[in-house]
Order: sequence, then structure tokens, then C-alpha cells
Amino acid sequence: MHVMIVTPTLDVGAADAGAAELTRILCSASHSVTVVSRAGRLVADITNAGGRFVPLNVESLNPALILRNAGTLRRLARETRCDAIHALGRAGGWSAYLAARSSGVPFLTSWYKGYREQNIFKHQYNGVMARGDRVIVSSEQLAHLVHDRYGTAWSKLAVVPCAVDLARFDPDCVSAPRVEAIRKAWGVASDTKVILVTGRILRRKGHHVVVRAMQRLRERGFSNFLCVFVGEDRGATHYTGELWDLVLATGTTDCIRMAAPVPDMPAAYAAAHVVVSAAVQPEGVQRGILEAQAMAKPVIISDLAAGADVVLTAPVAPEGRVAGLRVPAGDDAALAGVLVRFFAMPAELRDGMGARGRAWVVDHFSPRIVAEQVLAAYSDAIGAPARDRAAA
Repeated sequence: MHVMIVTPTLDVGAADAGAAELTRILCSASHSVTVVSRAGRLVADITNAGGRFVPLNVESLNPALILRNAGTLRRLARETRCDAIHALGRAGGWSAYLAARSSGVPFLTSWYKGYREQNIFKHQYNGVMARGDRVIVSSEQLAHLVHDRYGTAWSKLAVVPCAVDLARFDPDCVSAPRVEAIRKAWGVASDTKVILVTGRILRRKGHHVVVRAMQRLRERGFSNFLCVFVGEDRGATHYTGELWDLVLATGTTDCIRMAAPVPDMPAAYAAAHVVVSAAVQPEGVQRGILEAQAMAKPVIISDLAAGADVVLTAPVAPEGRVAGLRVPAGDDAALAGVLVRFFAMPAELRDGMGARGRAWVVDHFSPRIVAEQVLAAYSDAIGAPARDRAAA
């Protein structure tokens, strides 16, 4: 089959990485892929995997451009004898939806996060992502969100998680010098407890909640710790400036680092004692949380950062299976309290949580398992008509 993937950008976002992952899976199964997007650093990943890249601005909110892009996608679908169009973003999703319906090919969508819906107009705009013949979501949490908001039939929903490169994110393969290089770059002493927060610097990730939690730790007399924010700031909002203002106002400049993106993320996880996500919006599956668990690191998450199918936490998981700790979203006091509790645990208990997280990811998020689920979702959505068209 030939699949057209429409994604806003090919840089660092979840949809960007998802487009590259889908391309690898489909091309490895001897299918053809055309990726339509604005150019970015992941274009090389697309072409190296065997996909074709077509540059097009499909992230614009301009209605006229969305309609024009729909025509472009329709022509491209006909030229390539496309069997399905798969949208990974909303603006491009509308163009892809119109192109798919006018071309008579199945339309698929992928959700990697829960979109904010401040009003009825935003609800309608986001709703294109629920119009797929198959709606692929990255977690059970998002499946329930889509079903509850849009009444999407359960039969149309497919839960397909993100895959983790288990060979790269393997704690046994990270050398001590690599870890020491990371800690030196952060200015971390050998006995300093490192709290790592990964992901782009965006309000929905809850970095401001973490800053206030660090302030509370200081007020409780907790010391000898450093919280490191590792993530890209794309400059689209004023949030980074607001964060700096908050750090200054809370007097936490000496215990918070806003580090540049780290090329050696396995070593960054290995240098940390715990990885935190304080997301204040439904995040589905954050690759950083999966990667941290693959590196046998305990995680502390908000109840919107990940569901029970991503991180095993009490009370859903029994004590002997817990791989992380959970706090209410937006509650900095609760986050500070859980961090105090975590560091008060004996080292063997913390290590046990990390080991269970590694086992969970190996069993449920390996590239082989995810590839099987992706191909099954396509098979269900496209079915016999697509195979007949491909054979014609």
C-alpha cells in the first residue's frame, strides 16, 4: 500500500517523531510512504527510512491555504495511487480530511496529546482529529478523552503507543565517562541529587509547577539537590521568560538549571536520580517518560502526564509492581511532598522501582510490538478495497 502522512513539522514534537516512526514501520514492511510537511531536522530520517518527502506548509491556520493544500494533497494522492491519508496535526488534518473524502481513500488520524478546548470554535477545529476512519491514540487516557469529547465509537479507536529504542536506552550500555560528562556540563557535584525534567519548554508541560515545588523543598530545609530542565524552547511563546521571572521571584536560581538540549539523552537519564513530568494537560504518552523508564529511572508524574498503561503507580498497581509515583496535576505542594518521600526511601526501593519500569517498557513499548499494532490498525482501516486498488 501507499500511505500519505501529513504532519505540521518535522522537528522535535511528538507528531514529528511519530511521522518518522510511522515511516520506518511502513517502509520496513515494504509499503510506500509520502510525508507532507514543512522541512525540518527529521527529513533525513524520513528519506533514510525509504520515504518520500514533499515540502508543504500544512501548519498554517489560514482557511484559504487549508483549502488550497487540500487540492494539492488530492492531486498528490491521485498521482501516487494513495491508499490512505494519515493526519498528525489539526490544520493539515483539515486539508488531509478534505483530500481523503474527495479522493475516496481512508482517512486516519493520530493523537499524541489532548488538545485544549477553550471554546466551541476550538472544539470544532480540534474535531477533525476525531473524524478518522481509524483514530489512533497513544494511550488509554487519550482514548477515553476522544470518546468522551466527540462520541467517537470505540470500534474506530486504536491504542498504539510510542516505541522506545531499547538498545539505545539501555542503562548497561551507558559508560561512566558519559555520565560524568553530563554532570560536569550541568555543574553537578557527585553527591547532588538530580531531578530531571525533559520535553519542550511549553506551559502544558508544567515547568512552573516544578519551580514552585522546588521552592517548597527549599522552605522545608531540603538541600543538596538540583532540578534540570532539558528541552528545546522554540520561541513561540513568552513562557520561558515567565519561567525565568518565576525562578527569580521564588529564589530558586541556585537549584534550577535550564540546560540546552542534550545530544546524549541516555547519559542524561543515567545522571539523574528521578525524572519528573508535571504536565497540566493530558499528554498521552511522553517519549521522555518511556525513555526514563527504559533507563531504569523512577518517575514522578502528574495524573495528566501519563495513564496507568504508561507508568505503573499505586493504587492501580500493587506495591510490588509500582514503577513510579503520581501527584495531582498543578499541585506543587503535592509534588514537593512526593519528592521528599522519594528521597527518604532506601536506595534499594528506588532502584526496584526503576527496574520494574524498565521491565514494563521492554514488555509493552518495544519497536516490534508497536510495529505490529501500527500495521494492524492500517489493515483494519484500509481493508480489502485498498489491496484491490494496489493490485489493479
